[in-house]
Amino acid sequence: MKIAIFGTGYVGLVTGACLAQVGHNVCCVDVDKDKVASLRAGVIPIYEPGLKDVVEHAVAEGRLSFTTDAREAVDHGEVIFIAVGTPPDEDGSADLRYVLAVGKTVAEHMQDYRLVVTKSTVPVGTADKVKSAMTEVLEARAATIAFDVASNPEFLKEGAAVSDFMKPDRIVVGTDSPRVEKLMRELYAPFNRNHDKLIFTDVRSSELTKYAANALLATKISFMNELANIAEKVGADIEQVRQGIGSDPRIGYHFIYPGCGYGGSCFPKDVKALVKTAEDLSYAPQLLSAVDAVNDRQKERLFQKLRIRFGDDLTGKTIALWGLAFKPNTDDMREAPSRTLMEALWAAGAKVRAFDPEALHEAERLYGDRDDLQLCSSAFEVLDGADALVICTEWQQFRSPDFAEIKQRLTHAVIVDGRNLYDPALMAEKGIEYFSIGRGR
Repeated sequence: MKIAIFGTGYVGLVTGACLAQVGHNVCCVDVDKDKVASLRAGVIPIYEPGLKDVVEHAVAEGRLSFTTDAREAVDHGEVIFIAVGTPPDEDGSADLRYVLAVGKTVAEHMQDYRLVVTKSTVPVGTADKVKSAMTEVLEARAATIAFDVASNPEFLKEGAAVSDFMKPDRIVVGTDSPRVEKLMRELYAPFNRNHDKLIFTDVRSSELTKYAANALLATKISFMNELANIAEKVGADIEQVRQGIGSDPRIGYHFIYPGCGYGGSCFPKDVKALVKTAEDLSYAPQLLSAVDAVNDRQKERLFQKLRIRFGDDLTGKTIALWGLAFKPNTDDMREAPSRTLMEALWAAGAKVRAFDPEALHEAERLYGDRDDLQLCSSAFEVLDGADALVICTEWQQFRSPDFAEIKQRLTHAVIVDGRNLYDPALMAEKGIEYFSIGRGR
């Protein structure tokens, strides 16, 4: 099939590359000329395991191309995905201007039937808005051209997006059209051979499914962080509690790890957008509002633990950070707990030395002009002369470090662990002051 994808960000690029990998002919379009030129040259703008190889292979085979010409893309694709950004507006709602602009652009250039599919995470009712926007343009053109608008939310985890797309556990499509169902079954046939993973719903249910999934996962994280804070007060170990409740098959072990809060491009934005949707309909979503508030508070826990150890005035202190990305296997620092911590440290007069295996370039882009930030090329380099080490991201290489070298390099043998990577008893045995999440201290 011939596919067009508007947007070459995280969702659009992964979607386009993976569809091309299984044999579809995909044209990705973006308004950013430099980005398109880089993609044509084989430069991938994001770090995502396996993505570069998939893109390079699909381009070499002639099944994946990149353009800035919207007409070219519309002419190419019978199925057109909208995968542009939906940044949060000031009130927390999703900004749909780019999504609607793509719908209008498609309507301006289409000469015959097109299926337009919203892949971006969008509020309930967005497909209807896209349909109305396209209808207005076609009426202005005095053109009678059939089209459909469907919803097909993505369920990709950053750090495992290629694997998630190539081996999906479900493919949700919102439509009431038999024609759309036939096209989407053809499109996803290569991913649907083992058993039927396609779930067809009405459009609004499909749109809400994406928000519901992310909101529930965010709720599990905030719930565990709330329990972790209680565990510290009562002298319990939240890691033992986690194992106790995770063994219940009704609960399970996924997304019940306590830590320093969730971040990234999805959970914070999507929870806020769902809250705003509910409030616009005169419904107060108390649980979802609490999930968001608990997460904002949890991101402050690492700084609070440093204040407990060193006092309120951190002037002259240097803090080493391991991990800047919001999670491992990505370079994404959007809403990352590390950013909350660094900004609090700077406000308190401290300096920061930081290392991350993939996100240093993003930190340079965000904070590179600061004199109180030093970005280091190795995990142990950041420790030299630092008063404490803080772990913000659970990269694998941080899981079993040389604690003797850590102790030797730090001015004070203090570790504040936002991901509970180490055993408190082992840290005590090695003479390291160890502050973690929900483990009594």
